[in-house]
Order: sequence, then C-alpha cells, then structure tokens
Amino acid sequence: MKSFTELCKNIGKTSSDFSKIKLAILGDSATQFLGQGIKGLGIDSKMEFEVYESDFGQIDQEIFNPSSGLFNFDPDFVLIFHDSNKLLQKFMDTPLDQRQQFGESHIQNLSKLYSTLKEKLSAKLLYFNLAEFRDGVFGNYSNKVEGSFLYQLRKINFNLMNLSSELKDLFIVDICSVCNQMGRDHFFNARLYYQASLTISLDGLPFVAQQTLDIIKALKGQIKKCLIFDLDNTLWGGVIGDDGLERIEIGNLGSGKAHSELQKWGKQLKERGIILAVCSKNDEETAKEPFLKHPEMVLKLEDFAIFVANWNNKADNIRDIQKVLNIGFDSMVFIDDNPYERNLVKESLPEVCVPDLPEDPVDYIDFLRNENLFETSSHSGNDQKRTEQYRAEAERIVYQKSFSDPGEYLSSLKMQAEIREFDNFSIPRVAQLAERSNQFNLRTIRYSEAEINSISDSQDQIGLTISLKDKYGEYGIIAIIILNKKTDHYFIDTWIMSCRVLKRGVEWFILNELSSLAKSKGIKEIRGEYIPTKKNKIVKDHYQSLGFIEKESQWILNLDKYQEFDNYISKA
Repeated sequence: MKSFTELCKNIGKTSSDFSKIKLAILGDSATQFLGQGIKGLGIDSKMEFEVYESDFGQIDQEIFNPSSGLFNFDPDFVLIFHDSNKLLQKFMDTPLDQRQQFGESHIQNLSKLYSTLKEKLSAKLLYFNLAEFRDGVFGNYSNKVEGSFLYQLRKINFNLMNLSSELKDLFIVDICSVCNQMGRDHFFNARLYYQASLTISLDGLPFVAQQTLDIIKALKGQIKKCLIFDLDNTLWGGVIGDDGLERIEIGNLGSGKAHSELQKWGKQLKERGIILAVCSKNDEETAKEPFLKHPEMVLKLEDFAIFVANWNNKADNIRDIQKVLNIGFDSMVFIDDNPYERNLVKESLPEVCVPDLPEDPVDYIDFLRNENLFETSSHSGNDQKRTEQYRAEAERIVYQKSFSDPGEYLSSLKMQAEIREFDNFSIPRVAQLAERSNQFNLRTIRYSEAEINSISDSQDQIGLTISLKDKYGEYGIIAIIILNKKTDHYFIDTWIMSCRVLKRGVEWFILNELSSLAKSKGIKEIRGEYIPTKKNKIVKDHYQSLGFIEKESQWILNLDKYQEFDNYISKA
C-alpha cells in the first residue's frame, strides 16, 4: 500500500483515457485529506476524480437544501462520513432517558438522507460505518447496558447492514474492519483530531481510500471473476511429483493446516460465484492425484472450471484459460508461491492481478483476505452455477474441434432461447450484467438494482432478458435489452450480452425477436447507438453488421425492409 504522501504525488497524473468520476464527500469532521487520498489512489486505477467537499459538519444542510452545492455538482457518488468521536459528543448531549434510542435515531436520519438524495440524484451513496472504541465508562459491562455508547455504536453498525440490504443504492465502506486490523493507535491520531478535526490518521487514510475505491470500481464494473491457483506449495505443502501423495502437507500435517485454510477460502469464493482454475507445472495425471485420492483435500476437481497442468510457460497457459473463459485478463487473479512464476506472469500479462504472497504459507490466508481481491456490488443465485457453466463451455470447445463446418457445429448444439420481461427473479442478475459488463455493451450505461426495478414497472420502457441452453446445459441469462418506447420508434437504450455466447448467432435471434415485437405494436423503426469505451471495441460494427444505417450518430433499422436472419436457435 502506498503512503499518503505517495498518493498525493499521484494527483495530476491523468490521461485522456482515464474514467472521469464525480465524487461528493460530506463529513462531520475534516475530510480534505481523505479526498486527496482517493484522488491519488484513483490514478493507479486510471480513474480521475473530481471531488466536491462541503464544510465539515454540514451533512444535513447540504442534503436537505435543494439549492446546495451538492445538488449543483450532480455527483456520481456521494460519500458520507459520520465519525465515532463526533457521535460520542452527540450521545453525551442526549438526555439519559433517550440514549437507548440513539442508534435507531441515527439510522432513521440516514434513511431520510438517502431518500432525499435519491429524489434529486441518481448517485450511489457510500457510507462509512463506525470505527469502534471504548469510552471507558462501563468497561466490558457496556455490552450489557443498552444505554452505553459502545452498545449503541455496535447497534448502529449492525443496523447499517440491514439498511443497506433494503436500500439498493446504499453501500457500506467497512472502515470498522480497517480500524480493527490496524489497531486504534495507528488508525486514530489524537493530535490531528484535536488540532485539525481529522479523525483518520495519515497512516490509515490510504487503507480507507482503498476500501472506498474498491466499492466504486465494483460499481463501475471493474471486478475480479476468476481465481487461478498454482498447486505445489500453494494448495498443498510440498511437490506432489517428488514427495508423493502420502508426504504432501495438507489437513493437520505440518503446515498443512495453512494450505487447507487456503483451500477453504477458495471453496467459499467458488460458492459465491468466482470461477476457479488451475495452472500448474506438472504432469496432468500427477497433478490430479491429490484431488482424487487424498482424503483431506477440501477442493475437488469439480470445483474447477478449467484444469491446466503441463510443462508450458504459465503465462501461455493463462492465455489459454482466458480464451476458454472469454473474460478480460483484468478479471483474473493468479496465486502462486514462486516469485519467479509470479514475476513472469506480471511481465507477460500485466493486467492479471498477481499478489505477492508472504514467504511463510501460514501467512497466506490472512494476507489474501486483507487484500480484498473480490469486491462486488451485487450477488444473485445464478452466481453459484458459474463453475458448471464454464466447465460446460470447456466441453463445447473440445467438441467444436471435431467439426470443420461452423454451421454444423452450431446446429448440433440444439440451442434454445427464452425471451422474457424483467421480473423479480431476473432483476438481480440483470443488475449484475448492467453493472459489470464492459465488452459487449453498446452504450455502457450502468443501472443499479433499484433502477432496474423502476424499468420493470415503467410504461415507457421495456426490459427483456434472454436465456440460452443447449445440449451441454444452461447458460442462464446471457443478454439484456432495454427499449425506450418513442412515438414512432423503439430506441435500444441497452444491449448487453455475455461474451460466452459470441459466435452463436444470439444477436440474430435477438434482433428477429425485437423486430417482431416492434411490428406487433405498429413501430416502423428500431434505433440504436454505439458509445465507444476502452473495452467495448468488439461491438463497434455491431449495428452495421445487422443492417442498421447510420444517421446523425444513431443507427436506424427500417422494419419494412427487414428480413429475418437465419440462425441456429429455436425459441423455448
């Protein structure tokens, strides 16, 4: 982690290809150093922040005044920081008989702040939870006294989680965990607090800025989707080819417990929806032996979407994994105990995240947990099926090699697609695609789950999901379409598709369905737009390839002249 001074040196190092983000920071204490830390850290992620900071102690005034500078600024994100030290002063000013309701009052006020913000802004709200500390009044007995400050502090943090579950555009920045990890002596500087009303130390600011940026990156679609494991001295201690099955360290043997903990972490990530893969220098049969025969292996072969074990260059093997998964290199994390292999991948594939593991395996799991590599902004039941979907895709790739004619291959897959309007079951997955998809995304307009809900209820918009399955299994929802209904045409507000289904003819199937829908409503034209980004160049010619004509920065399809595309997908 860079120091606060190093982050400040980053400020101003911008480029035309950096994402421009408007962030408003409101706090009950001084926040200017926090803004500088976020700006400096953003540069490393190619994000240029324009920051609006109110005078401290003006949170309510900014939000409840519709003419405030906050609303004129119109930010993408609003960050609110209520400091525990300031809340203690407020708690002490509260009459004794009302202190048991202090936490509820705080949450109610936050809920009002949120609803007022959302009436005028589309911004996401980021909120710092509360760093905990003892006030020394009741000692450990504070945990039994509802009228104690520590009891109310912890009650607020608990209820914050419940509130953020209800309010889809409210996201909690967990600075309480940062404080616990660093220790209050390092997180809080009393001299800065009393002299300048700064409540986070200069040592703590980079870590708080990182937590904040992690959430913003996830909301902007910058997430990690795949975890690639080395095997020897990573998932187990020792070298399977040299030591043999009986002498590798796993379970409770030697440092084996540390390797088992790493496997358990991988299992949790797989259950959450992260794709697991293996990239090992080994004979494949030897590499698979522990998964098949060792009784204390936590991870099994079926937990991995792709298993690559050979003597090739690891960077080349990761390239092969990427081709099968069809995701960006910047969505991948590679875990390897060997510094040489890590450096090779870093130099060959700089977009891949390669953490520098500690030398001692007992430190692996704490290090990786604290790196927060897999931040997310949403979760759906479909995530748990991801490994099976990618394993099926690997089988399709092998199967495809037996065909010389692409058409014969596609026909043999026996694909079926289902098109449906947004509903309560699909909305979480739709929100994920809207927030995460970067490549096959014509306009890259981000929608939260709350906004997707609004679209599903709208009379002026149509939200559609497209699901696909074939003889190998179900892809799940692989595309979303949002249509804006105009008087004489439909405008394609959003066309997003999973890259897993490229070259399947899905876009032909979708356009056939859209044209049929439009014609049934008497609509004569479908219009679309391509807004270029750094990552969506693959769809630059999308509309042209489908027969749209460009006119005044829009692509127009005349439905009177439209002839349906032949494709290999039947309607379910």
